[in-house]
Amino acid sequence: MKNVFPVNEQASDAQGIVDRLREQANPENVAGMARFGINSAGTLGIAIPVLRGLAKEIGRDHLLAESLWASGIHEARILASMIDDPASVTEDQMERWVLDFDSWDVCDQVCGNLLDKTAFAHDKAVAWSFRDEEFVKRAGYTLMAAIAVHDKRTDDDALRRFFPHIIRGADDPRNFVKKAVNWALRQNSFRLMRQPLCR
Repeated sequence: MKNVFPVNEQASDAQGIVDRLREQANPENVAGMARFGINSAGTLGIAIPVLRGLAKEIGRDHLLAESLWASGIHEARILASMIDDPASVTEDQMERWVLDFDSWDVCDQVCGNLLDKTAFAHDKAVAWSFRDEEFVKRAGYTLMAAIAVHDKRTDDDALRRFFPHIIRGADDPRNFVKKAVNWALRQNSFRLMRQPLCR
């Protein structure tokens, strides 16, 4: 997909980036996303490959990521997860961001792009699996899945410690949680069997 965000002086300016995102808003895409259970509030309908192209141009920028997150715009928050530096992410930031999750795709993108690479990923995966909020709990299980896929340094014993929590979450009746529990089970099981499985 052609990148619609040329490099310019606005690349490090949050408002400039938000303005460019708004220029690419696609209401038809928003309607289509809503049919897949994606919250349409604050959503512009910009495709993930376009956001990845912009993230590549920007590079890592922790402060910019925080500013983009604060905008409350769906795509800006996904972009924030693509440009933030995992080494700069604090536990407080993770707790603030997870409370803002209002859609399964933001949850999954942020966990898989950023949070699974932080120093707190394993602890938060378990802690959030005990929480009642739907997307916080989903984030816990999404982190378990993302760690199994992305963190090749994690040993088998660390992955096995997720299973009691995966089993505990299996009876959650909420669809978004159930799907994440299933994802965590599949990815950790296949990782332990040394058979890669993509979502």
